[in-house]
Order: sequence, then C-alpha cells, then structure tokens
Amino acid sequence: MTTTARTTPARVLIAADKFKGSLTAVEVAERLTVGIRKARPEVDVEALPVADGGDGTVAAAVANGFARHEVEVTGPLGAPVTAAFALREGTAVVEMAEASGLQHLPPGVFVPLTATTYGAGQLLLAAVEAGAHTIIFGVGGSATTDGGAGMLDALGARLLDRDGDSIPWGGGGLRELVSADLSEMDPRLKNVEVVLASDVDNPLTGPKGAAAVYGPQKGAAEEDVQLLDAALTHFAEVLGEQEAAASPGAGAAGGIGFGALVGLRARFRPGIEILMEELGVEAAIGRATLVVTGEGSLDEQTLHGKAPAGVAAAARRAGKPVVAVCGRLAIGKKDLQAAGIEKAYALTDIEADVERCIAEAGPLLETLAERLAADRL
Repeated sequence: MTTTARTTPARVLIAADKFKGSLTAVEVAERLTVGIRKARPEVDVEALPVADGGDGTVAAAVANGFARHEVEVTGPLGAPVTAAFALREGTAVVEMAEASGLQHLPPGVFVPLTATTYGAGQLLLAAVEAGAHTIIFGVGGSATTDGGAGMLDALGARLLDRDGDSIPWGGGGLRELVSADLSEMDPRLKNVEVVLASDVDNPLTGPKGAAAVYGPQKGAAEEDVQLLDAALTHFAEVLGEQEAAASPGAGAAGGIGFGALVGLRARFRPGIEILMEELGVEAAIGRATLVVTGEGSLDEQTLHGKAPAGVAAAARRAGKPVVAVCGRLAIGKKDLQAAGIEKAYALTDIEADVERCIAEAGPLLETLAERLAADRL
C-alpha cells in the first residue's frame, strides 16, 4: 500500500492587526511566528503587520520599512506630547491619534467639549517639513470632536468669533464661530496629496455623525452630544461646506475627516485598502500559500472596513485561503465565510477567562498558533 506525503504550504503570510489593549500588530506577528514554527519549523513565515488607519498605523508602517520620526506637539488637553509619524521616499504615514488620541488622556479623564486636534495639524506640518509630498492620514482613536478645527488652526486657518479673536479649542468652541478663512493656510500644503485613511464612513453630523456615534466613547453625556452635533453643523454652515459634511469619512475621528476633506482637499479611502498598497500586502499575498489575519475582536465591525476583512478580500481575489486569529469571536461561521475567512481561532477557545486572555495574550497566542499550524499546515 502506498501513502501520500502530507504537503505543507511553502509560505505563510501573517497580516494581522493589533489586539487592542494587549498586543501591538508587531507583537501579534511575532507571537504567531513563534507558535507556527514550534509546530512546523520547516514552514517559511513572512510577517507584515497591518492597520486600518487607527491607532497603531504608524507602528505598522515602521515595521514594514518606513522611518520613524518624532516631534513634540500639542496634545488634546493643550499640554505638550511626543508624537511620531513614518516616512519613506516622500510618503508619510501620519496617525492623528499620535497627537490627539485617547491615549493622551489620564485614566478616567474625558474632555469632550474642549479636546483639540491642534497637535494633529502640527504633526502634518512636521511631515511636510521632513519632505513628504504624499500623506496617508490615518484617523481613529481620537479624544476629540472638533471637526478638525484645531488641526486647521495649526495649519494657518483663521477661525474667528464675533470680536475677531480665535475661537476656543474643542468642539464646544465651534458655537462661537462667526467667520472662517482658510486662504492663509501653509502654502506648502498645496503641493501635498493627502489621503484620508479611515475604517469608518460616517458623515459629520446627524444620527450617524461624529458626535452621536462616537461622542459617548469620549465621555460625552447626552446633552454634550446634542451640543457637539449642533456645533459641528454650525461649523459646516459657516464654511459653506454642508455637502462635504455629508461625505463618507467626514465624521471620522471626531470630524477631523471633515477638516481634512475641506482644508486639505483630501481623498477618502478605506484605511486598510490604502495601507495594504503602501505596505506591499497584496504582493505578499501572492507569495503565500496560507494567509493568517486577525485582530483583538472579530465582530460585526470587522466586516465593515477593518483590517482582517480587507486582507481576506485581497486574499480571495488572489485565490489564497485565509484563517483568522482573535481574542474573542463574536460572529458566526456564515459571516466569516462571507468575508472570505475559512476559520477563526480565538484565545477564548483555549482560555475561558477573558481577563486572563487580555493579561496573557502573548503566550496564549503562541499556543493558538501551534494549534492553527497543526490544523492547517
């Protein structure tokens, strides 16, 4: 009797996002690589950490060959913070959360009416000064709901009250806006292409807008949400940009998407789509026999523009099988397969205690990778 030797894939591509609160995308790739090689040391593993435009985007770019640049900017509370952007051959990856993200707020402190995106504007200018002629502007994880007004202020816009003074920072300050002049913004920006990279396509205002959907995550009470939505509506009216306010992505990151669309002539694209291009993910998929993607929670949001869905779609086009890893799995097999993911491996499959999954995500992920390798390779 003859037996057929089991074949193993020539190359596994790991293209996973972070496990938020536990592991960065780089750490996820490292742990998966270790686990796979424990089970199948002969397998060739290629790791390309990915992101969808939110927090962790700069780190993913740096892990894939971009140079890291640090600069001191104004944080969301007005105090100085250190922020980073990534640069390679004239293309910069700028992450607004680096300057204006929730990570810059003390634990339990939220300032939904006064948090500013001024530092995000400073970070964009730093990228321009470093030689960027194309900027991928990743937006997400913001502490702000100011429509990008602070960013525009930092770039040279004049946003004035009835006395001709600059309006206060934050979404609450937009109520005092009487006139807006964007003509004096830094002239170097005219020669820079800006791509607004986001995993959400919300408009600026209304029931699906920045304040209503994301304000509560930033500490906005019901009355704050109403105030902020009215203030953002007023902002768009003074600028005469109601059409832009309704555009997909205008409501991203507290409305900074609107500021980018209006002030920087930015083009909106799904974050994972543009970042996969810049990071060479599609080419790597072509080299792979099995693609492993994932993120901390595979849920309904994953299916709408998150990194795993983007990776799976690209792999499907290339005819490559995809499996996913995650901390928790909150969607069914049918939805997974509709997204192009054959199977998902969750930390909760091997450790029922969610708190332990978060605290011990690294070693648990290695164990999960061993199981995945034994099943698939």
